[in-house]
Amino acid sequence: MANISNIDLNLLRLFDAIYRTRNISKAAEQLGLSQPATSQALTRLRVALGDALFERTSMGVRPTERADRLARSVQAGLAVLEAGLEEDRGFDPLTSTTEVRLHLTDIGEARFLPRLMEALRTRAPQLQVTTQAWPQSAIVEGLGNGQLHFAIGFLPSVTETAQQVLIADRYLLLLRAGHPLSAQTRHSAITPERLHEIEYVVVRSHNATARILQLLGLEHRVRLVTSSFLALPAIVRSTDLGVLMPREIALGFQPPDRYLLLEPGLPLKDFTVSLHWSRRFEQQPMQRWFRQLVLELFGQAPEPLTPTAATAVPSSASASPRNRRKTPSRRTAPGG
Repeated sequence: MANISNIDLNLLRLFDAIYRTRNISKAAEQLGLSQPATSQALTRLRVALGDALFERTSMGVRPTERADRLARSVQAGLAVLEAGLEEDRGFDPLTSTTEVRLHLTDIGEARFLPRLMEALRTRAPQLQVTTQAWPQSAIVEGLGNGQLHFAIGFLPSVTETAQQVLIADRYLLLLRAGHPLSAQTRHSAITPERLHEIEYVVVRSHNATARILQLLGLEHRVRLVTSSFLALPAIVRSTDLGVLMPREIALGFQPPDRYLLLEPGLPLKDFTVSLHWSRRFEQQPMQRWFRQLVLELFGQAPEPLTPTAATAVPSSASASPRNRRKTPSRRTAPGG
């Protein structure tokens, strides 16, 4: 049985670096070690713990089950130690000029940045925020090495982080008011056949909606692929193209009476948007303060979304109190 008194703290730092990077060479580079020294140190840790910890793959290494269990404790312990060493530095949000680096897609920026920046204007007026859309495959490493402080989004492949759900959302169908389908949906359900009558626009960077269309056999109905969600309101208002998009975002499109929101029985329609961070840095004063702010602003779950086979989506006037707006009612149609 391993004994903490027999394990060099530097070996745990090495373990953490390899676990985060999934690559022994990258870990050695981060720690300023040579490749032979890194391999020797890893061998010492393997002997001390009685487990291989990492297995070689074509892309680098992958952790064993023992390493996955150990990682949580090691990362939490290193975070506490680093926070203790940095305690004297502190963090004053009113005077700090720190740069906070976030992963956000374009749709995430539209959803989160206005309210976040409004809060920072009075609580941390000199704090700098930089956002960038990272590949999901690079987010864990970015959070682990400090290049990225937080990631916010629907990130199903990002599992090796500390995380907190911010929003429970679902995909729905957005059409223009007066779309030919609207007259039909007033009296009957939105059947798969009717979905085949629509042509669609999809956003290249958001493959979840493309996946839904694929599962429905509707790939051949895609007529437009865009690089951003930002152009969608004007495109939908001006054409008969439909788009699958998050309910939270669609409810904010203006003017609301120009759009029709429908909720057919889509596969993979429900999803969650979460705040992700690295356990390695979670005790650092800035990260702790910023994380608490984000959870305060966005961490309350909206009203439950009741599962239905095909229903109309409530207008903004009947959305949760946090999202209510004094705007004209959005046109909706019953789905059956």
